[in-house]
Amino acid sequence: MSANVLEKDELRLGVIPLVDAAPLIVARDRGFFAKQGLEVEVSVEASWASVRDKVATGLLDGAQMLAPMPLAATLGIDGIGVPMVTAMTLNLNGNSIAVSESLYRELQLREREPLSAGRALKGLLLRDRIIGRRQRAFAHVFPFSTHHYVLRYWLAACGIDPDRDVRLEVIPPPLMVQHLSDGRIDGFCVGAPWGAAAEAAGVGYRVVNTFQIWNNAPEKVLGVTRAWAAAHPRTHRALIAALIDACRWLDMPGNRAEGAQILIDSGAVDAPPATIRTALEVPSAGDSFFGTGLVFHRHAANFPWLSHAMWFVEQMRRWGQIDTAIDAADIAAQVYRPQVCREAAAMVGVPCPQTDHKSEGMHAGIWALRLPSGLLTMGPDAFFDGAVYGTDGVPAEVS
Repeated sequence: MSANVLEKDELRLGVIPLVDAAPLIVARDRGFFAKQGLEVEVSVEASWASVRDKVATGLLDGAQMLAPMPLAATLGIDGIGVPMVTAMTLNLNGNSIAVSESLYRELQLREREPLSAGRALKGLLLRDRIIGRRQRAFAHVFPFSTHHYVLRYWLAACGIDPDRDVRLEVIPPPLMVQHLSDGRIDGFCVGAPWGAAAEAAGVGYRVVNTFQIWNNAPEKVLGVTRAWAAAHPRTHRALIAALIDACRWLDMPGNRAEGAQILIDSGAVDAPPATIRTALEVPSAGDSFFGTGLVFHRHAANFPWLSHAMWFVEQMRRWGQIDTAIDAADIAAQVYRPQVCREAAAMVGVPCPQTDHKSEGMHAGIWALRLPSGLLTMGPDAFFDGAVYGTDGVPAEVS
């Protein structure tokens, strides 16, 4: 077979109704997939469990996935145990923690900031125990998600035990607002536009965005099974190249409004159009709550850092999801494929980091990574509690 001939050119990819599904929709509707010789059908799925199951069984060739999902699948802790890989991060940021309208009134926040919000919540939970009030419930989207680990990280850093002081449960993103409205949960951590949708419906308020907790945290990835990647290496690279191109287009000045309209017109996200536009057009168009907003390409956003994978594995270890003897470096190397990303990025003229790891928490502002071709501008990666995690994903001592 010629090196330029794809093993498969008709693909079916899954997405969840979230604003950060935009790269797949844009790649389809603006011709980035076609440019790489791919014909792609995008299937909107109801839940992350559905995405996992359909990729595992071959009903989908690949999908937008939560960054820890391929790790959990390979570790065999997700109930399916089909090894998966990712060679690309689709975006950074975009999640928020929202609370019900009644809890927001009780918190009496002067500012929406992680430490003050966490301290206020801790005080309320202490009062609840004294008066015998029911346990507060917070939802996230999947047991193996950035949402879950960052929500736990925030609670624990503020002195709240996520396993004893609150009840955590899983709810698919499109159902979060209704559960909050019905009083079945007191808060949630979810991706855009559902936090803003709760505000638009008058049933809740965002109190923390996850950028504030961990600047530029990885959010979604493109996931495929390990077997699929091995059987279709050229198709895999072409798919990654097309999505890198789409992510680059989304981060170009002036393209976010068009990207939002493409997403709205696709019908993939059944949310108020204004919330979709606002989430995508940040920071140029006004929802300052999200800080730097969704990042799809700049700051090497598409690179699958092994150190990101190792941080997730360490969170799985911290919260008892995996055995303490699991080798985080080994699992990270099995699942995250930075070299495939480099090869795909070269197909569309995008420079990539030449190292597979970086420390997390070292940079509170813009910094530069040296490449053979020059300097690559990187974004902040600070944690709100000042912690630093080394390239092995565990806390590091910093002098």
